[in-house]
Amino acid sequence: MQELFQQELLGPSGLLQDSLIEDIEAVGGGSIDQCWRLKLIDGRQFFAKTGTKTALPRLQCEVKALQALKRFADQTLLLIPEPIGIQELSQASVLLLPWLDLGIGNQKKLGQGLALLHKTSAAKNLGTFGWGSDGYIGLGSQPEGWGNNWGEYFIKFRLLPQLKVATKWGIDLSDWTNFLGSLTSFINTHEPSPCLVHGDLWSGNVGVLNNGKGVLIDPATFWGDREVDIAMTRLFGGFSKDFYEGYQSVWPLESDAMTRVDAYNLYHLLNHANLFGGSYKIQCISMLRELNRLIK
Repeated sequence: MQELFQQELLGPSGLLQDSLIEDIEAVGGGSIDQCWRLKLIDGRQFFAKTGTKTALPRLQCEVKALQALKRFADQTLLLIPEPIGIQELSQASVLLLPWLDLGIGNQKKLGQGLALLHKTSAAKNLGTFGWGSDGYIGLGSQPEGWGNNWGEYFIKFRLLPQLKVATKWGIDLSDWTNFLGSLTSFINTHEPSPCLVHGDLWSGNVGVLNNGKGVLIDPATFWGDREVDIAMTRLFGGFSKDFYEGYQSVWPLESDAMTRVDAYNLYHLLNHANLFGGSYKIQCISMLRELNRLIK
């Protein structure tokens, strides 16, 4: 990989043209793509995410999402890395970002920054829910589309596409038609304002800098209910009491927000079941049955 980077990424027509690599180190940061820390002889460092050549559209979506989030982020609380660029190499696609030294610090500013991003974007929202181009949630697809009714949008553009994929491993859509109608009504009692959400907010996609500032990476952004982000933070853990207190101090959630957590996280469980199978399938069936029982 070092030779490929040196010849193409740092070559005469590359993103880092006419530079030389001192060291390249494989790092964590992606379950789908390979990630690298590049150290150049001039002292600069970069984060490189590489995928197959077919990964180029997905990386392009990531750039668009990062740039959208960055427009609404308060730079004193939250850092959204500025993409340096994307390059198609002879054997791979690469997204180049600044290198960030992330730690396991206090998550208060992360929570405050996310809340302020939600609040600021909600005040300038487009009036509808959705996103103007096809995107990705991991390797899963997030179809483009818009809607004025949040519950209908969430079912049509998030849950239903995943449920259709899930028919390949055992979900029968006819069993859940009435449930989806009830779920739409259940979600719509909330009446949220559209705001820009990260969309894939698990602990692997956030960090804290040494100065305490929060960091968001690898988004699956769209205009939605801010609660979808908060719900996902509770799916796999990794978010501290400081994070939630920080969020609440800026824009408190509604008192019944916890009642919608499973409804929103069903989307992510279905995506995991469709991509990885295994116990995620059992979790999906269990959550569908439990939600159906609760909202009847």
